[in-house]
Amino acid sequence: MFKSLLAAAALAIAATPALAQTAPAQAPCQEPERRQFDFWVGEWDVYPTGQDVLVARSTIEKLYGGCAVRENWKPLKGTGGGSLNAWRPDEKGWRQTWLDSSGAWAEFRGGWTGSAIVIQGDWAGTLTRMTYTPGADGTVRQFGETSADKGATWKTSFDLTYRRAR
Repeated sequence: MFKSLLAAAALAIAATPALAQTAPAQAPCQEPERRQFDFWVGEWDVYPTGQDVLVARSTIEKLYGGCAVRENWKPLKGTGGGSLNAWRPDEKGWRQTWLDSSGAWAEFRGGWTGSAIVIQGDWAGTLTRMTYTPGADGTVRQFGETSADKGATWKTSFDLTYRRAR
């Protein structure tokens, strides 16, 4: 019996280098598409585009090993909230879930256009589209539009510029 145990241990030790030489598993969430929203990551002061009136602060962070981008929206007045954004390989696009302290909940889908992330979805019964565009000066513009005719025409609902917090 002792010889059998000794032989089994010797086989296990001999097999260990073969196991160690197998290719390491690729870490999850490493697709290049997951970096498309990285321009938005940071600490921000938020202003209406073209104005110097601070309306909010926002913390955007990359979380969960690069699998998600989360916003913590902190307006100076009004309802705070946040979004969780993730690249969905099965959908070949981005998905955002928004929830705020009023209980509002919204789901958006979209993707990278080559110059911006554009997502749209239903927000309180209204078709809403948001465009996140990185600026050459390091700012990010978040432009919101709504449509009452299923996307045939669009009306501006907000236009914000995120500037890096000092």
